Amino acid sequence: MSVRETDTAKLGHVSTARGPEVASRVGIVLGVAILICFCTGLLSHWIQHPPSWFWWPAHPVWLYRVTQGAHVISGVAAIPLLLVKLWAVYPKLFQRPLIGSPLRALERGSIALLVGAILFELVTGLLNIAQYYPWKFFFPTAHYAMAFVAVGALAVHLAVKLPVIRDALSRPLELAESADAGGRRHVSRRAVLTAAWVSAGAASLVVAGQTVPFLRWAAVLAPRSGEGPQGLPVNRSATAAGVVDRARDLAYRLTVVVGDRRRQFTRDELLAMPQTHARLPIACVEGWSASAEWTGVRLRDLLAAVGAYPGGDVLFRSLETSGIYRSSVLPQRHAVDAETLVALSLNGETLDIDHGYPCRLIAPSRPGVLQTKWLSTIEVLP
Repeated sequence: MSVRETDTAKLGHVSTARGPEVASRVGIVLGVAILICFCTGLLSHWIQHPPSWFWWPAHPVWLYRVTQGAHVISGVAAIPLLLVKLWAVYPKLFQRPLIGSPLRALERGSIALLVGAILFELVTGLLNIAQYYPWKFFFPTAHYAMAFVAVGALAVHLAVKLPVIRDALSRPLELAESADAGGRRHVSRRAVLTAAWVSAGAASLVVAGQTVPFLRWAAVLAPRSGEGPQGLPVNRSATAAGVVDRARDLAYRLTVVVGDRRRQFTRDELLAMPQTHARLPIACVEGWSASAEWTGVRLRDLLAAVGAYPGGDVLFRSLETSGIYRSSVLPQRHAVDAETLVALSLNGETLDIDHGYPCRLIAPSRPGVLQTKWLSTIEVLP
């Protein structure tokens, strides 16, 4: 056994699998998962809070479903990979000197920041999937900001550790099998890596079904299985939103404003207009998605019934009186799309109140939080 392996065995007390050979290989896959999670998370944030330069297409209609599904799946897969990575390097984290040279201090600092940021992202992200928020900070803002901290620390860590990673990857994964002084066999590095890949795959599988329809049967840990009124999950019910009475009020009117023209529509008047069918997915930021048949009035036709649409983004307001998602802004490219509807029916049935009755917005390739339910006002912005 080499001096390096002997030292690793002494530090680990149990297994020579601990060390850079395993840490580097797991770290590469973990880094890829983190980058996928980071990039898709940025997309989701920009779609909801678009910078002036940002452009997001309406087609293909499943695009957001794929990107946000990849965000959640890669994040969940990163959890067992991070645990294996920490297990592989655990003894070295407490080697002395704890600080030492400036380069070592930079390495230690980047590791502490990296581990802390990634743990924060994965733990809060996992709880967000379950819609459980035991903290007082606003999750989207904190999650978004910490993502940059994590990626920045990852870049510094890679720059510092690149020679070690390159050296570890160049060495054989396994040397001759050995036993310690007590005759106990060491866990092989290959076995640890196999466990890491299987764990990451299993973690992905048990949540992927909330995005990938043919894997629904395996999504045993997915909080949104597809069950719900009319075959679709519900994140926020009409009762939770406090809109039940107003949504069922016989005096309900949908107000549509185009320029200086304003018109109010009853639900029956909306039903009397030409109806369009569209098969579109609901894709939520928590990672679940499901396709459905929607029927309603094309938004562009509804706007034309009020006045000449001058172009521009369109503001949708809900009957909700509070909450950050009681309104949304639909970009012009989505507003003129033939599959953007003011939906009145779902899967051939009258829209359930928990899905937005008396009418709701449904547009292609948009986060579910922006598909405003219980519409009260539609207004073309100047």
